[in-house]
Amino acid sequence: MEIETLTKDRGLQERLSLALQRSQGYFMRTQAPQGYWAGELESNVTITAEYLLLRRFLGVPLPERERQIANYIRSHQRPDGTWAIWYGGPGDLSTTIEAYLALKVAGISPEADFMRKAREFILARGGIPRARVFTKIWLALFGQFPWKGVPAMPPEVVLLPNWFYLNIYEFACWARGTVVPMLVILHKKPRCTLPMDIQELYPQPLPHDAFAMPRRQRWASWKSFFLALDRAFRAYDKLPWKPGRSAALRRAEGWIVEHQEADGSWGGIQPPWVYSLLALKLRGYPMDHPVMVKGLQGFEAFAIDEGDSWHHQSCVSPVWDTALAVIALADSGLSPDHPALQRSARWLLQEQIMAGGDWQVKNPRTPPGGWAFEFENDLYPDVDDVAEVVIALKKVSLPEREALEEAIERGVVWSVSMQSRNGGWGAFDMDNNKGPLAQIPFADFGEFLDPPSADVTAHMLEMLGRLGYPLTYRPSARGLSYLKKEQEADGAWFGRWGVNYIYGTWSAMLALKAAGEDMGQEYIRRAAAWLKARHNPDGGWGESCDSYKNPSLRGQGPSTASQTAWAIMGLLAAEGPSPEVLRGIRYLMDTQREDGTWEEPYFTGTGFPGDFMINYHLYRNYFPLMALGQFQRALP
Repeated sequence: MEIETLTKDRGLQERLSLALQRSQGYFMRTQAPQGYWAGELESNVTITAEYLLLRRFLGVPLPERERQIANYIRSHQRPDGTWAIWYGGPGDLSTTIEAYLALKVAGISPEADFMRKAREFILARGGIPRARVFTKIWLALFGQFPWKGVPAMPPEVVLLPNWFYLNIYEFACWARGTVVPMLVILHKKPRCTLPMDIQELYPQPLPHDAFAMPRRQRWASWKSFFLALDRAFRAYDKLPWKPGRSAALRRAEGWIVEHQEADGSWGGIQPPWVYSLLALKLRGYPMDHPVMVKGLQGFEAFAIDEGDSWHHQSCVSPVWDTALAVIALADSGLSPDHPALQRSARWLLQEQIMAGGDWQVKNPRTPPGGWAFEFENDLYPDVDDVAEVVIALKKVSLPEREALEEAIERGVVWSVSMQSRNGGWGAFDMDNNKGPLAQIPFADFGEFLDPPSADVTAHMLEMLGRLGYPLTYRPSARGLSYLKKEQEADGAWFGRWGVNYIYGTWSAMLALKAAGEDMGQEYIRRAAAWLKARHNPDGGWGESCDSYKNPSLRGQGPSTASQTAWAIMGLLAAEGPSPEVLRGIRYLMDTQREDGTWEEPYFTGTGFPGDFMINYHLYRNYFPLMALGQFQRALP
């Protein structure tokens, strides 16, 4: 009844048209001359705190920049004195320790009230001894934590052949790019002297295990095996003669240099970047070496300078943002030959990667043809971006049609070839799923593996469906089988790269619709019912990042524009316009601002589930536009 009312209500129709026009206008105003969009990728303050510490370690501090960074860090402190990993999340011990250290290095007095609050929280949580491993490594670099309390890993690991169970290519690409320079750092165990210390962050008296590695709990477990291996590594490191050590260090150094991107980064992300510069410094590279110069200069392109505040993004997302903005604009009624879409398509075509990369270790016979997330990350194209770019390009009409179709075909061939043995797709590598490696002592934060996920697999299935591949096409059939197996008992799908079950369920529903599945099947109706049951009283949908740590919170949280849009599109795919969809549309129209945008402080993107969360500042804008456009097209 409500849908029938909407089709006859000119006032509501006009509101919908106005909302679409406003949102389209925002994207027309903000498109770069080259044709791309790139919104801020917001994470947590450790990214910027570690940049300050990196420059101090390298011996090239910038006093004015440190003042700006201190202002940025302070502006993100919560009233209880802590810093969180995501907006509205709980105070995080390691994040608060790194923020405190950076502020003190920048000259902030520990007697300041906000520093006292942070210190009280840190001590109440057990202090530095209870921090995560990578925080302890940063502290050890500055003599604030003993190296003996950090996991060991000899540089010789880099010499292990690719067929060996434990080799660097069995780690996810982001972990691989971090582990290789870390091998150099752990070998050298350097100490940079500071004019201050943070000993006040240690509890008194010190617990007996303050600097000890965890004890083995069960002999027959991978965690116990790797802890025993850690002890063996330490014993080996004490030997006077270590065959292969020099060769391993040279190999690691060469690997690091070979993996620097054109913009100076490593992997287009912060962790491998900072550790690679630290490792090369320890290998004797002077600060005027071209690799070091390019590496430090590259940070500026990832920075946001707001005059009195400066912070660094962990990554940039122009390819991802541009593909999704194109899809949203096309879905909202923009003509396929609109100049804005054509500019974006031409820019995306230029960004296609025609060179090899680490993915070839397990997939050597496939020609390149993928897209990466960032401006420069040629070694690591990813399946998720390829799927969205191909969907976007199919929505654009270009005079150079042959070039467009060739690029799409190359992207399809590359991404299909990255399918794992279980039928799913991971983001950067195929069959990157050796679970025991996630038990190494370093792995107390983030993800060390890149196994197939429901959302990436769904995007691939959607891409193939939109291109006309039937479900009898073997990769599609295998992908569908994997997706069905990944469905939760309550009907939802887990979201690896977006928060969380709303994201995963939306991705699956769009894929199933595009692939040609009968949407009346019980398992799809169960998913639709799950989405409806998570509808908030205000008409929107929301899910907190807390659902990664506490699955009982799945689908629960304050309403957001992006998550509301995902739920609307999922339900539209499952059953078309419904009263729940209409209430979601009204929520989006009611909360849209005059300039065509939406406000969304909550983090709805995922780096490492529950450990590293992301607020993509354009999610709040192109996903609602996409949902409004799809709803308008779905009306009778």
